[in-house]
Amino acid sequence: MLQRIPELLWGLLLLLGCAAAIQVQIVPMRGEMSIGESKFFVCEVVGDVKDIDWYDPLGEKILPNRQDISVNRYEEGSTFLTIYHARVSDAGIYRCVARNGNEEAEATVQVEIYQRITFVSAPSPQEFNEGDNANIVCEVESLPPADIQWKVKGNRIRPDKDVRFEYMPKGHLLIHGIKKSDEGMYNCEARVPIRGEIDLRMIKVVVNVLPSIRARQSDVNATADNGSSALLACDADGFPEPTVTWTHNNIVLESGDKYSLNEDGSELVIKDVKKVDEGDYTCIAKNKAGEKAEEVSLNVFVQPKITYLNNQTAEEFDDQVALTCEASGDPTPTISWSFENRVFTEGEQSLDRNIVVRSHARVSSLTLKNVQFTYAGQYLCTAINSIGQDSQSMYLEVSYAPKILGDVTVYTWEGNPANISCEVEAHPGASVLWFRDGLQLPTANSTNLKIYNTPTVSYLEVTPDSQNDFGSYNCTATNTLGTESKEFLLIQAEVPSSPEIQQVEPFSTTAVVEFEEPDSMGGVPIIKYRVEWRLVGNQWAGEVFDATADMTKITISGLKPETDYEVKMSAINGKGEGESSVASTFKTNPIREPSTPILQVKVHSNGNALKVNWIKQDDGGSPIKHYLIRYKAKHVSDWKPEIRIPYGSDYVILNGLEWNTEYEVHVLAENQRGKSQPGIQYMRTATQPTTIPDGTSGGSGLSTGAIVGILIVVFFLLLVGVDVTCYFLNKCGLLMCIAVNVCGKAGPGAKGKDIEEGKAAFTKDESKEPIVEVRTEEEHTPNQEGGGPTEPNETTPLTEPDGKTVKDENTKNETEVNNATTEVKTVPSEAPQMNGNESKA
Repeated sequence: MLQRIPELLWGLLLLLGCAAAIQVQIVPMRGEMSIGESKFFVCEVVGDVKDIDWYDPLGEKILPNRQDISVNRYEEGSTFLTIYHARVSDAGIYRCVARNGNEEAEATVQVEIYQRITFVSAPSPQEFNEGDNANIVCEVESLPPADIQWKVKGNRIRPDKDVRFEYMPKGHLLIHGIKKSDEGMYNCEARVPIRGEIDLRMIKVVVNVLPSIRARQSDVNATADNGSSALLACDADGFPEPTVTWTHNNIVLESGDKYSLNEDGSELVIKDVKKVDEGDYTCIAKNKAGEKAEEVSLNVFVQPKITYLNNQTAEEFDDQVALTCEASGDPTPTISWSFENRVFTEGEQSLDRNIVVRSHARVSSLTLKNVQFTYAGQYLCTAINSIGQDSQSMYLEVSYAPKILGDVTVYTWEGNPANISCEVEAHPGASVLWFRDGLQLPTANSTNLKIYNTPTVSYLEVTPDSQNDFGSYNCTATNTLGTESKEFLLIQAEVPSSPEIQQVEPFSTTAVVEFEEPDSMGGVPIIKYRVEWRLVGNQWAGEVFDATADMTKITISGLKPETDYEVKMSAINGKGEGESSVASTFKTNPIREPSTPILQVKVHSNGNALKVNWIKQDDGGSPIKHYLIRYKAKHVSDWKPEIRIPYGSDYVILNGLEWNTEYEVHVLAENQRGKSQPGIQYMRTATQPTTIPDGTSGGSGLSTGAIVGILIVVFFLLLVGVDVTCYFLNKCGLLMCIAVNVCGKAGPGAKGKDIEEGKAAFTKDESKEPIVEVRTEEEHTPNQEGGGPTEPNETTPLTEPDGKTVKDENTKNETEVNNATTEVKTVPSEAPQMNGNESKA
């Protein structure tokens, strides 16, 4: 209803106008414009008028040709005033005046010009350095002036609550000592309450952080002249991410032939380091907030290098000779000398003060006083510092008169050639002559003499024909510095004296004779010993044994248990056999259980297996039937099932053991009289190897499917191999079924052939442990000369008095197992088991 009041008033005026004067009205009656806005006003006139004019706030008539304000008359009784792109100066009261002769009327309109909220300057982002007083610019223009409020993270900033924040003129926000945590999006919000106008700008505030820099190593050591590189590195932090550069002697370093930098510049590699590269290098980190620098010192060391060392010459009995060695290096190297097995260092001298070492800076001098011919040889100069070492050798040549070395006595016998050796040391080399009774050899009549010369030894070979050929021979050596002579004696050799029997250690069928070598060798080495034994009152039987160094024991075999014997010995050299020793008596032991085997256990190649070797001892006078093997993990109480190994075997392999576990192993020997005491050994299996997976970074490898396929093929081939083996060895398996059911053929082989090949399997009824597979190999016979009272086994040939070999029935029957060793390997315990007495072997 209120909206129609102006219309009713206007109608009322029109009715009155019919009888009254001119009426003028401006629509709209009040005008509000924002700067830059365009707007028009209509001046409507009631009554007859001749002219309608508009006047600006200054009272000047508005002419039609103005650009900013135009007046247009569209129809009778109305004109339009249009204000284009309003400015502040356009504000004021505009009048519309209507005239008709002397009669006029006017109406006015108040035009108010206001400015909308305008963000004159509110850049985003705005960057500041951490710690600075940050003035965040948000400049707003409006009429009337706008109120400015700031928000961050949805919260209004209130300077009265946080003194670090302050509102500045023109709407700026000042943050005192800005922090990295102040970084984010800030909301600058402008409001004009009278108009309800609001506008805002989001300003991104970035806080740059001054770089921090740290050298990974403040001092880096490098070695020069070996083609190596040095790595200098520093780590920089800051925002934005700082760039890193390196300088040396105020020169910026760039990647090239000498230097290389990684992508972010934090690592500098100096290639082919030289001594001139030593010094301080500066690592500079720089970003918008500023720059920081850190120094890294490169210390370049130089490996020692010998720069001067020359050969020297001297004569025996000279006062002295000086050897000089110079070396370079940083740090300064220490120089030492060595000759043969002796080392000489700075200030050191020999007890007789004839050898002195003196060093100064990088030079060392080795002085040899009262020169001896033994000083000749190769001297090694060694320079050492903390980086490495260098060694070079030089040769000291000493000239000296001949010196004759060697034994002066030689033994032989008539008809046996003997060499008399005249070893000569001399420099320069010497000529050697042989003399006897003043006559140079060989003479025209000496057919039994020969002379052989080498650079250092002259050999006189004499084959004595009679007693006259024994005696003195003269060797004379001569060079430019002098002459040396020496007499050598050729002496008639004798047969050795008799050895002395110390004791006899009897066993059931063997005996160990312990003796001392003869007091007199006769001048030549003993080459054999003859040992003879007999039943008391019977003929002597004997055997000849080759002599070895430090031989003090001989084992005789083929004896009868519980029987009295006599034994004697004689020694044999090249001249002949000496007298026999006084006979010693002894009695062999009765038949008994075998002696305890000596064990040697070691980890087998696959790690979780043990190889158990045993050395057979005395069989107790009765042949050993078999060996019994028991084993268990040391930390458990239950033993694995006993393994029975045929006689003739000397090792067994225990497979399928636990990893990294200590095992206790017992081995017993059994003959007709019973079992020996067990030989016991402990051994730990290897640690289970760890499989290291391949890296996942790059490279081409087999896929999982390919690996699975390979494993399936290998498993199939393994099954085929096992089936073929079962067919030929055990007459079982898929091939056996085909051969029997389809072809009607029996499998190859038979139990008799299995026995010939020495292949068998042993199991126990109640055992759930793995079945053991036995394979035979060539037997290793123990040495007759053990370190203790070891009696040879029953396969040792027995000898009759004439020295012929005797074989008993047992030896013949056990030929195929005596020369065999046994290897035991486990197979899966799920295999069929049988009674241990039903062995296939």
